[in-house]
Amino acid sequence: MGDHLVRAEEFEKKAEKKLNGWGIFGSKYEDAADLLEKSANSYKLAKSWDLAGKAYLKLADCHLKSDSKHDAANAYAEAAKCYKKVDTNEAASCLERAVDIFCEIGRLNMAARYYKEIAEYYEADQKIDQAIFYFEKAAEFFQNEEVTTSANQCNLKVAQYAAQLEQYDKAIKIYEEIACQSLNNNLLKYGVKGHLLNAGMCHLCKADVVSITNALEKYQDLDPTFTGTRECKFLSDLASAIDEEDIAKFTDVVKEFDSMTPLDSWKTTMLLRVKEKLKAKELEEDDLT
Repeated sequence: MGDHLVRAEEFEKKAEKKLNGWGIFGSKYEDAADLLEKSANSYKLAKSWDLAGKAYLKLADCHLKSDSKHDAANAYAEAAKCYKKVDTNEAASCLERAVDIFCEIGRLNMAARYYKEIAEYYEADQKIDQAIFYFEKAAEFFQNEEVTTSANQCNLKVAQYAAQLEQYDKAIKIYEEIACQSLNNNLLKYGVKGHLLNAGMCHLCKADVVSITNALEKYQDLDPTFTGTRECKFLSDLASAIDEEDIAKFTDVVKEFDSMTPLDSWKTTMLLRVKEKLKAKELEEDDLT
């Protein structure tokens, strides 16, 4: 590892010398770029991620100076991979720079991919607001490039986190839109009931029985096959348990569904919120009597 570090520093010094010395303008930057790439690779082998990241940033700068924009964007993306191991914010900032260049040179599919990657950095760091922002950006770019499947993946992440932040209307809108789109696609049809279930659960969290009843009618009009599904029955039974303010019934309905189709952590969180509201209502009414 020590050898790699020594080699990395040597390459970097040679690159600095090239940049600071005389030379034909274009070739000076190209020669320095070759050395900086070797330096960055040696830093990576030494697992000096921070220094590798810095070397890639210098490399990006060289490429920009010799007007190799695509190479500069790739160098920023490589810098991000190194910084990802030590500093998420710095990694995101490098990818932002890559995205700016890809937009400038018309590589919007690459911009979309890297926006999604930035979102995933923040998601891993539990920075939900930033994650939502970048998933939305990625979805918009994927949509413009007509990569609908990737756009939907990003929008579903937005819906998931929006609901987590209690922005239920925003989440409902996304789930319903994706369900509508999916109905006309034979490959995506099977996912419709899941999207409608998620939308319905967000309605339940709003603790508005009229809202969930109207939604269920709307979903059955939208997709007549939804009526016969366990997902539809589940939402309908939960709505009547809420309407009757019956916590025991609510718990039984959840248990029964979970025994057939295990609930993921997102659905469990949503259902716990609904149950807490039911309990609070019960306590309130006990206080009044």
